[in-house]
Amino acid sequence: MNERVFVSGNEAVALGVRLARPQVISAYPITPQTVAVERLSEMVEDGSLKTEYLHVESEHSAISAAIGASAVGARTFTATSSQGLLYMAEGLFYASGGRFPIVMMNANRALALPWNIYGDQQDSLALLNSGWIQIYVEDAQEALDMMIQAYAVAEDPRVLTPVMVNLDGFVLTHTYEPVLVPAQEDVDAFLPPYQTTNRMSFEAPTNMGFTAPPAFYTEFKIQQHRAILGSAEVIREVDQRFGEAFGRSYGGLVEAYRAEDADFLLVTLGSVTGTARLVVDRLREAGRRVGLVKLRTMRPFPREELATLCTKALAVGVLEKNISLGHEGNVFTHVKSAVPGNVLGFVAGLGGRDVSKDDITEAFNHLETSIQSPAVPASSNVIFLNPGVILDEPEQTLVP
Repeated sequence: MNERVFVSGNEAVALGVRLARPQVISAYPITPQTVAVERLSEMVEDGSLKTEYLHVESEHSAISAAIGASAVGARTFTATSSQGLLYMAEGLFYASGGRFPIVMMNANRALALPWNIYGDQQDSLALLNSGWIQIYVEDAQEALDMMIQAYAVAEDPRVLTPVMVNLDGFVLTHTYEPVLVPAQEDVDAFLPPYQTTNRMSFEAPTNMGFTAPPAFYTEFKIQQHRAILGSAEVIREVDQRFGEAFGRSYGGLVEAYRAEDADFLLVTLGSVTGTARLVVDRLREAGRRVGLVKLRTMRPFPREELATLCTKALAVGVLEKNISLGHEGNVFTHVKSAVPGNVLGFVAGLGGRDVSKDDITEAFNHLETSIQSPAVPASSNVIFLNPGVILDEPEQTLVP
């Protein structure tokens, strides 16, 4: 039976991890993720979580310890954010290449320089090529539920790939919401103990972490590629099974909202989706046919689903808290490769700047204008929503 609690997103993550019963947790604190591993340490201390809790000396050590634990067949968890995620980067490739189903929570946070502790999504999106499944959540309830689902996906023999669950820093990690916590016995029935043959064993020795010369390396990467592509179906299956067990599901890789008859669609990632829903409802009341597509996974990337959902729209916008400097937003690049027609990219919320309902309304206004002015080429550049004072020279000082 569900218990209703009032917790932050970080605490929701900790509750979800406890329910998943990891055998090893490697922890290193970094803002705004710290509370998640603090709560887990308290659970170990009070006896409500039985696990080997390793307080390591760096993020690189955290991922290294998780790899070692997973290599002997343990269910493993770690967490990080921003610069810490980049410090882990070398290990991320080791984890995915070794097919170790580690689950990691990443609190999305801006990257330095300039130094900034607030939330955008540049950290995780910079590591799309690391071979990890990437899931983005909208609220604390989804964060808790995805901690459980992530293990079911990662440990599936068809997948055996690590999963990164991303929460927007502060907007989700530190905001308190009512959350339903499933009963432990129900989670145990949904997520049985982890068993794998991809582990070190005296009884069945195997070669792990080996070198692959040019004659074989490509084939290993093809295996990884196919596993992540195949994880799409496993994510759908796990989400459906979770919905049947707990009464909550999230649509698999994408979730559409009032999109069936929409002329103008906005694709969102993470917590901004909640604000965008309110804007869609308000504009619908004003007679404007707008809709929303919540993108839940960046790896695997749901090309077919997006193409199907967006095929009838006159214009599609992509709203993201990320910019690939010198080009455009990474999410925009992905979406426009899957969606034919008029697609515009909107960047907002960098460095934790608030994304307001007016900003999202402005994005929909741009979409409508784009079809009224066909002389302006679609998808030609990035539209920054609500920019402030822009410096012309690096040495200039910004004066409020």
